[in-house]
Amino acid sequence: MEITFLGTSSAVHSYERNHPSIVIKAFGEVMMFDCGEGTQRQLIYAKISPMKISKIFITHYHGDHILGLPGLLQSMNFRGREKKLTIYGPKGLNKVINAIYNLGFTKIDFPIEFIEIGSEIVEKTKEYIIKSQEVKHQVPSLAYSIEELKKPRFLREKAIELGVPVGPDFGRLHNGEEVEINGKIIKPEQVLGPPRKGRKITYSGDSAPCEEMIELAQDSTVLIHESTYVNEDKDKAEEHFHSTSSDAACIAKESNSKRLILTHFSTRYQNTDQLLNEARKIFDKTETAEDLKKIEL
Repeated sequence: MEITFLGTSSAVHSYERNHPSIVIKAFGEVMMFDCGEGTQRQLIYAKISPMKISKIFITHYHGDHILGLPGLLQSMNFRGREKKLTIYGPKGLNKVINAIYNLGFTKIDFPIEFIEIGSEIVEKTKEYIIKSQEVKHQVPSLAYSIEELKKPRFLREKAIELGVPVGPDFGRLHNGEEVEINGKIIKPEQVLGPPRKGRKITYSGDSAPCEEMIELAQDSTVLIHESTYVNEDKDKAEEHFHSTSSDAACIAKESNSKRLILTHFSTRYQNTDQLLNEARKIFDKTETAEDLKKIEL
């Protein structure tokens, strides 16, 4: 799994930070979370082809999270995209669709599926599960998690002991299928170890501190959480339904996350040292995101 930060600023971008967007490469797919203004140029710098993006997840419809979307879709069309793109978002997605298709002389020939979601399982395959969770913000807003579904360990010696010959039946059992050996049914649970936790990435979008965020982020390998303000500006965070760096650190600690990455920084701060130091007093394994930073899990 690879995470690329395309934009790490908040409502106003800066010389060094673009509007919010994250790309996750995992399970043979390229998935984007939020698409702020300038995102497609950041994709060029990050050497990520927009043509390979299969899904886009929008957290909410404030401009800094969606204004790159119309241009990105038109660029995909100009380049001859044919593969379907799926775009997920919270309540209000229909208005965004209408705005995109009525903005200028727009022509989009490739198939796009728009799916409005709430707190739910968005998608589940044999390899991963993606969940969305309504969180606390000024407008309908979602956080997302993507978790690897790791198979239990196959107990080879136990299978042999039960008479299963080495070969294709091992794979069938590991994939959850029963097999018949000399008239006897061998069930997968007889030759599989306990469940194993896979890697998990959770992304807050914009959110004030809330129990829903803690629940979604439970046992995350990486929690990517907005950190718009320092503690001394907590009144501003509360007024605008954002989080301070300490808020993010508390959520990481309470959710038993392994690693916290702060993002979505207000341009009022010349650097992010104060935010980082405040968070580390609560949750030591904290770092700050930078534009074009890549993380391998």
